[in-house]
Amino acid sequence: MKAMQNLTVRKLTPNEHQLWDKYVDHHPEGSFFHLSGWLDVINSVFGHKHHYLLAEQDTKLVGVLPLFEQKSWLFGHALISTPFCVYGGALSDSASIREKLEAAAYELGCHLNVDYVELRDKNPIETKGPWVTHCHHSSFECSIPADPDAILTGVKRKQRAVIRHSQKNQLQWDNSDKPQECFNLYAESVRNLGTPVFSGKLFTALKDKFGDRCETLIIQDKDQQPVSGVLSFYYKDQVLPYYGGGKYESRDLKSNDFMYFQLMHIAHQKGFTHFDFGRSKLDSGSYKYKKHWGMTEVPLHYRVALVKAKSLPNLSPNNPKYKYFIKLWQKLPLGLSQKVGPFLSKYLG
Repeated sequence: MKAMQNLTVRKLTPNEHQLWDKYVDHHPEGSFFHLSGWLDVINSVFGHKHHYLLAEQDTKLVGVLPLFEQKSWLFGHALISTPFCVYGGALSDSASIREKLEAAAYELGCHLNVDYVELRDKNPIETKGPWVTHCHHSSFECSIPADPDAILTGVKRKQRAVIRHSQKNQLQWDNSDKPQECFNLYAESVRNLGTPVFSGKLFTALKDKFGDRCETLIIQDKDQQPVSGVLSFYYKDQVLPYYGGGKYESRDLKSNDFMYFQLMHIAHQKGFTHFDFGRSKLDSGSYKYKKHWGMTEVPLHYRVALVKAKSLPNLSPNNPKYKYFIKLWQKLPLGLSQKVGPFLSKYLG
């Protein structure tokens, strides 16, 4: 696509996935969401076309940039790195190579005639050219202590009391892989929030693609009925609880609190040392919930380059125009919400 000083930016070929992943594994900023497995998951579950770019210098791989094209008459046309993921953006051996990858992404966006291109960088990057930074989300993270007894004391005092309360409710946990059961809990949770749920194929596809790097945790009440569940990723030194939720009963049982605390202990037993609680919209309910744990807040400075659009679409559930839609969605039967939701949620990543 673009060559300069022996540097070439081109699209990834099917036989280069292992090479791509090796680069991500060894790059200090390489995240679980940069792995090539997302290419297959997002394409097979949501049908979005991928445009994975790699940079080569004298036949050596020196940078990668995963991109997906989302196209909807209702939600617009975008090129994103990477939808349904917290982190994205380019990984490279140098800032100049990163800029070449980003220029190629913008050029591709212009060629595809998208509304905008979005790069989901975790760390702040100086804006140049067409890129503008926006920060509407934060992630939360903490270290997992070497002493398991110190995990509870590392939590904020009020949240510690909630966890202790949950431990009195005869809850049980099961981390044998049950992606469909976990999805059903997640689907009920997001329906209750008034949000369209993803396709039921997503959790199974993630487990099939990532194997031991993907694990479910189900919390059961005293009658062994599932009340909370979370699908987590394990990568490098991190555990990343990603899709989590619970039934209405989970509030009184505090089973979500029990679940995340138990996940820290499971990760500790596996030898992982870092807990990444994922992103939340600023000042949202999940944002406030995560702050109660006392973890380090990391503002996410995503960057956008407008192509056709004059401004970014506001797809946030906080957008007032979605107020009545959310109330209506909350009243849908669970089965109907699971059938209709995937047609909408595939564009809300």
